[in-house]
Amino acid sequence: MDRMMRVFLGFDQAEAVSWSVFAYSIQRHASIPVQIAPIMLSQLKSEINRPWDSKQSNEFAFSRWLVPYLCGYEGWAMFADCDMLCTTDLAELWALRDNRFAVMTVQHGPLEVGETKYLGRPQTPYKRKNWSSVMLFNCTKCKALTPHYVNTAHGLHLHQFKWLKEKKETMGALPLEWNYLIGGYYPIPEKTPKIIHWTNGGPWFLDYADVPYSELWNNEFALTVHSEQLSRVKPGGSLVHIQV
Repeated sequence: MDRMMRVFLGFDQAEAVSWSVFAYSIQRHASIPVQIAPIMLSQLKSEINRPWDSKQSNEFAFSRWLVPYLCGYEGWAMFADCDMLCTTDLAELWALRDNRFAVMTVQHGPLEVGETKYLGRPQTPYKRKNWSSVMLFNCTKCKALTPHYVNTAHGLHLHQFKWLKEKKETMGALPLEWNYLIGGYYPIPEKTPKIIHWTNGGPWFLDYADVPYSELWNNEFALTVHSEQLSRVKPGGSLVHIQV
């Protein structure tokens, strides 16, 4: 399995375009074969049946935890939210796998969040917020994540990684550049992050058309649909022209 990188991207119908652009940005930069699959509720009806949680902000809030199960609890696999953009070769991230750990994430410090984000969807503060938005799973060590557990566990038990034994070696840390949160969480760095994460709302939403790195996303969108020039309407009716 190490010869091919397995990547699962959370799919939400409201962000279908961001899913496609993120997936293409991964493939376009990759130097090794990458197999990408959506974590899509319509394809997981026999595995995920828990009711919608009022604190849930996207369709893959819980289904993401099925990745090790979908891999037969073998090898390594990556999960990422769909509201992101890859700007470099994902083989660099794949090379960071460490068999000492069950899961590897960017371990953000405490984050101040508002009550809502894009489309008025809820924001909930909790310990280890956004740690689960990019994960490298060592699937063999994640057998606790059965469909039954994913369907019945409290959301915080999943997103705070309480399904792991509380030992230092069970979780590995990834560099911040592999899940760089945009939206006032961190200053804009001199060097473009390797994975840009518009967790509050990205440039595919008109209300967020001018967020940092929106030009990078617009250019990737144009490359994804293979068009020499595209126009998108900004708030107020003006046009954004995208050149390739």
